[in-house]
Amino acid sequence: MKYFYLEPEVSGGPGENTIMDVTVHPPLVSRLHYEFDGWLGDGIVTSFPCYLVTKDVKEKILESDFSGVTFDDVEVTTSELFEEMQPNQKLPAFVWLKVNGDAGDDDFGIAKDYRLVVSERVLDALKSFGISNALIEPFDGA
Repeated sequence: MKYFYLEPEVSGGPGENTIMDVTVHPPLVSRLHYEFDGWLGDGIVTSFPCYLVTKDVKEKILESDFSGVTFDDVEVTTSELFEEMQPNQKLPAFVWLKVNGDAGDDDFGIAKDYRLVVSERVLDALKSFGISNALIEPFDGA
């Protein structure tokens, strides 16, 4: 099976209610609050070291039985910039995608350089939910 680096759209960052241990690398996040500054419509977004997916994407991942992920709740808010730039944009429901698989073995994994790696099966599934703003490159096994 082929694997790919997937670098999703960065739509915002950790909000004030995030609980994160920054004394380690990558930081350990125990509670995630994601504040959107904008959203281009993709089904997966990021802010290092966390990933969010829409609930529709979560359902597709679960029904496809992809390996290497679990899900958790996330608090989602929008910034003043978001309200100014996209005042009529309604966000879909998002969930926290927690990647715990091995890159190049599981459907979802984190490479040694901390980038997200997904199987070709995942990439094909995500395309219907929008990943046009993500950077996608072949995974070199590093």
